[in-house]
Amino acid sequence: MVAPPPPVHFNAVTKHFGDGPAVLDAINFTAREGDFIAVIGPSGCGKSTLLRLIAGLTTPSSGSLSLQRQPPVDAVVELAFVFQEPTLLPWARVAANVALPLRLRGVPSNECADAVHRCLTQVRLADRADAFPRQLSGGQQMRVSIARALALNPKLLLLDEPFGALDEMTRNHLNEELLTLREQAVWTAFFVTHSISEAVFLANRVLVMSAHPGRIQHEVTVDLPYPRTAATRQSSRFLELTAQLSQLLHAAETPPA
Repeated sequence: MVAPPPPVHFNAVTKHFGDGPAVLDAINFTAREGDFIAVIGPSGCGKSTLLRLIAGLTTPSSGSLSLQRQPPVDAVVELAFVFQEPTLLPWARVAANVALPLRLRGVPSNECADAVHRCLTQVRLADRADAFPRQLSGGQQMRVSIARALALNPKLLLLDEPFGALDEMTRNHLNEELLTLREQAVWTAFFVTHSISEAVFLANRVLVMSAHPGRIQHEVTVDLPYPRTAATRQSSRFLELTAQLSQLLHAAETPPA
């Protein structure tokens, strides 16, 4: 049986903007189908640029990047991007915000309504479909943003620090909800975060990047079983992995002598 093409493959990718120094340098990495990949590293190491390259929002300066062996602009891959802020339309109700990408694709109204209800139910906000974003908490707004991304039935989900502005309790709860959603419809995910514990809780692979220029310094396999729950954070293996990644991240942040 022929193996399916990898959802994402970086081959010696370097990226710089204009005449500036390289933001990313010699990125070599292959994602497997169903991977949940967390990306951590110091500020300015190119984590967000990595996601933008995958999404086709910018292109490599050298090297190549492929989605299922095709350039991002040509690949027929259902992809969704969840940004740091919910980016909801303030004048539109929750249901209309979730429906937006579907309507832009010309999905019929009845199919659109079904998808919106399904996705809002998945994030436990079906009862807030008629609310405006200003009537929701920060955590609820981010759940609407995730519902909007899931409405496209993505095979590849890119998340750029989506929970970074939330308090720890809300953040932990949304991490658990995100993994529950992943059980319902498996996708390959890239998740940028500054939180080591969040990376360990969510991912099966963690990339540790260094800055100036951004390079993948280490990859750590997270061998914690799924499903993961609040109890996972208290396990000895979870604590071992967070300590290991903390040391690696500190080394990545420390400039050479």
